[in-house]
Amino acid sequence: MSGRGKFRIEPFKHRVELDGQYADKTWAVLRDAICQINRRDASGLSFEELYRNAYNMVLHRHGDKLYRGTVQVTKEHLLGVAVEIANSRGDTFVVTLENKWREHQKSMSMIRDILMYMDRIYAPPNSLEPVYDLGLSLWRDFVLRDGAINARVRDYLLGAIESERRGERVDTGAVRAMTRMLMDVGEDVYVHDFETHLLRATTEFYKSESEALLASCDCYAYLRRAEQRLEEEHARVGSYLCARTEAFLVRRAEQELLERPTRRVLGLPNSGLRAMLAEGRVAQAALAYKLYARVEGGLAFVKQVFAEHALEEGKKLVHDPDLNADPVRYVESALSLKRSLDATAKEAFRRDRGFLNALHAAFETFLNLNSRSPEFLSLYVDDKLRKGLKGASEEETEGTLDGAASLFRFLQEKDVFERYYKQHLSKRLLFGRSASDDAEKAFIVRLKTECGYQYTSKIEGMFNDMRVSRDAMRLFRKHLAQTSAGDSGERAEPAKPADAEAASSGRAAGRPSPSVPERPSSSTAECGTLHDSRLGGIDLNVQVLTTGSWPVPAGAAPCLLPPALATACDAYRDFYLAHHSGRKLAWLTSMGTAEVRGVFAGGIRRDLIVSTHQMCVLLLFNDADAFSFSEIADATNVPKDDLRRSLQSLSLVKGRNVLRKDPPTKRVEESDVFHFNEQFTSKLMRVKIGTVSAGKESEPAAEKTRARVDDDRKPQIEAAIVRVMKARRVLDHNGVVQEVTKQLSARFIPNPTDIKKHLENLIEREFIERDRNDRKLFVYLA
Repeated sequence: MSGRGKFRIEPFKHRVELDGQYADKTWAVLRDAICQINRRDASGLSFEELYRNAYNMVLHRHGDKLYRGTVQVTKEHLLGVAVEIANSRGDTFVVTLENKWREHQKSMSMIRDILMYMDRIYAPPNSLEPVYDLGLSLWRDFVLRDGAINARVRDYLLGAIESERRGERVDTGAVRAMTRMLMDVGEDVYVHDFETHLLRATTEFYKSESEALLASCDCYAYLRRAEQRLEEEHARVGSYLCARTEAFLVRRAEQELLERPTRRVLGLPNSGLRAMLAEGRVAQAALAYKLYARVEGGLAFVKQVFAEHALEEGKKLVHDPDLNADPVRYVESALSLKRSLDATAKEAFRRDRGFLNALHAAFETFLNLNSRSPEFLSLYVDDKLRKGLKGASEEETEGTLDGAASLFRFLQEKDVFERYYKQHLSKRLLFGRSASDDAEKAFIVRLKTECGYQYTSKIEGMFNDMRVSRDAMRLFRKHLAQTSAGDSGERAEPAKPADAEAASSGRAAGRPSPSVPERPSSSTAECGTLHDSRLGGIDLNVQVLTTGSWPVPAGAAPCLLPPALATACDAYRDFYLAHHSGRKLAWLTSMGTAEVRGVFAGGIRRDLIVSTHQMCVLLLFNDADAFSFSEIADATNVPKDDLRRSLQSLSLVKGRNVLRKDPPTKRVEESDVFHFNEQFTSKLMRVKIGTVSAGKESEPAAEKTRARVDDDRKPQIEAAIVRVMKARRVLDHNGVVQEVTKQLSARFIPNPTDIKKHLENLIEREFIERDRNDRKLFVYLA
């Protein structure tokens, strides 16, 4: 014992000598024991003694003899097992194989315990398999790879799986035992001996089934069957196949049921995806999306069909003559289609960004097929902001404006929409027809969000003019109150005058409120509010419009106003110019309204709300009972087209016909004669007589508008070219076209031919030049 109180075991001082036959004798004992274990007759064995014998053989450098002997004994045993299994017939084959496999596993576990020391000390340094793994390898080589066994195992598994696919019941426990045996022996065995053949059989099975289903089922039934089959394959893997097989197996089923026959399945007549979309079968379309989302690239065709459906429905809409005759219905139909397709994209296609982009592209395409779409959308907005939103809740108003803005987003010619929108907005503002200022401003905010501040600057300027005009009218009335010498007691013939135009810095629009001449014989009129004798008893209201902001007809001459009204307008002109030096006002009589009072047979009095042009026509009948069309045109100086519409409204509209036309045809001709209709009556005390209008422009008027838009585009295209060239200095033709199109796309898509013309124009004006060495390049000249 050492000084620290610990024992130390000293090695033998002499060499231990073993019997020369020790290894053979010991191996004989171990061999007999292994044989007994393989025969399931190990009850009399001493495992402790056997372990010690194996330990000693390894310790005394006889590991090789022990390992090779174990291999040989196990091999001999398995050869006999293979014969026994191969000789089994019918159902006993699987039972025998399963039993022998379990016995072999147990035997190898027991042998592994005896030879544990060899596993740890001898096998690793010599790159040998551990005993248990050795047993699996030997089972693979001498049992599973036996020619009489291997094919039968594979055929049994494939047959059982096919039977189950055909709806038959199979022993899933036995199948599971077989597949696990293959995996336990080695994944390469499972793959090579079974999985490869299973995948091939799966391909053939579902290829055949796909053809049978296409011949007998509609699209939805096919898709449901495919979904069921895929679910079955997932369950099959969980029941008795290796997890690694799932992806490969399901992929083969998807390829044969979905990917390969995609166009045939979704294109089935009367039941395919197009029919589902047309008939609103959203749940069925959702199933198609769900299944084809599993297939790589499978959604491409689904998206294509959806886009084609949207485009086809849109083309029907824009080419429908009935809808083109009614702009409001046209836009409402487009919004209804969009809501329907949006719901489909949401419910069936899970808001897939690719599908939404395809839908937007389809809308952009078909809406721009109709050159009148910008005009129709503006008319729709005008209709809603004039009357369609009265009594609507805030949520309904927001929904209406959002719908209009969503269609506006698809328009390529946003500058055309702007022109029409300003025309319609001007009438709403000047004639007080807007249902809600908040709704007007809310829609402008949406336009600004979509196109930027520059797009709405003039529109917002129109609202600013209205506000400034109200302030100016307050100052004017205050001025009249301060300067008036008092009522003269005279009665005048007042009228609401027209709007006025400023030639340089601003435009003025007047809305006088006249009393009307009494008929049949009185030459005097009852006047409205009498602010100043200088106004002749006329209640005058004027809006001043800024040049460039309002869509007023260029160079339009005012009509000849009645003397009393002309005097009132002159009074406002003097007041305005006294406060704004350097400006000039020009009256726009085509944009004004008036309120006149007429006295008819029996002393019936009615207040008539008319346009300024209509007022000028009615006042003529204080001096005579009848006028021809030509006489009215000469006396009022109203343009003939405007006069024709005014006379139509005054003579041909039932319940508004304060004039009588001779002959009583439905069209106004220059040869017609008009009489004052003394028998006119109405249940309303205030009768509003609007100017007859088709709502949308006639084809000639639309062509003129288009020409004005094209003229407006020319400086914009040239400015964009200069900006691009100034930034890039040198650029080829295609590059210029791309950059200019990109810059202008927020307002319109320029025609490449127009860009080329403006390039040549800028070259002539020496803004740019062609490169001397490469004529395809343009160079900016500073």
